Amino acid sequence: MKTGFHYDPVYLQHDTGRGHPECSERLTATMQYLKDQPFFKQLQPVATRTADLQWIETVHDRNYIHRAKTTCDAGAPFLDSMDVSVSKNSFNVALQAAGSALELADQIISAKLDNGFALIRPPGHHAENTMALGFCLFNNVAILARYLQQQHGLDKIMILDWDVHHGNGTQHTFEDDPSVLYISTHQYPYYPGTGAWFETGTGRGEGTTLNCPMAAGSGDLEYEAAFVKKILPKIDQFRPEIIIISAGFDAHVNDPLGNINLSTEFYGWMTRVLMEKADNYAKGRLISLLEGGYNLKMLPRCIAEHLKVLSDNH
Repeated sequence: MKTGFHYDPVYLQHDTGRGHPECSERLTATMQYLKDQPFFKQLQPVATRTADLQWIETVHDRNYIHRAKTTCDAGAPFLDSMDVSVSKNSFNVALQAAGSALELADQIISAKLDNGFALIRPPGHHAENTMALGFCLFNNVAILARYLQQQHGLDKIMILDWDVHHGNGTQHTFEDDPSVLYISTHQYPYYPGTGAWFETGTGRGEGTTLNCPMAAGSGDLEYEAAFVKKILPKIDQFRPEIIIISAGFDAHVNDPLGNINLSTEFYGWMTRVLMEKADNYAKGRLISLLEGGYNLKMLPRCIAEHLKVLSDNH
């Protein structure tokens, strides 16, 4: 497999302040660990790109984008709510996180790469059309999905979100759109309060949202059951042309922000079954973007497990 890997030290310039769980050390610890892994040299580096505002505007309201820019430019400590810490560079860093996902997409669609992972921050899946939320400025996976549709003409896109928190922003972006299947496994009830099983989409999009809320204490067995009974059959029914993963690693048993007990190895299992579906329906095309994951020792190991499977020549 030709697996793309994107990282840039620019992401360290998004300063969330002392003691914040979504800190730059998440990426430096991960890079330090990955460089020692035997598969790392096989990964194809993917360049950084700053997203054009036209692509941010496919998901976010123009007034919100302006507010985000002026807030960061002014050096304010928060955007919209106390849980979104920002700094002077945060707006530009967020544009590069979103844009580099688009660069990865271009290389996968042109078949230079089979799949890829972007080690980016700030994360994105809580960001709404008009509001920053939950550590997130721009909804990276949602912008990527719209780009794949409008720039590359893909009709059917699937987003699977395995972060421990529900991706409210992603769900709301696509809940009335039958061309995007949004699937989420997440602790429930938990932040941000959305993601009940009966939230299945609205209007024309009814049936193209699948929430698998997991009780606190759930682990590999419960997640595997959700995949086998609900998620994999739904993918077979939808037949996506590409798979996007909102790859949060905070459902790990040792993560400080969640109460789900996934093993490190289970991230490899989930990656493997999604790659099989990508092979069946999407010419193997799969793009994974980092969301959460806050244990500085376990996050690198989970990402390594994910990448090892992505880059495996199966």
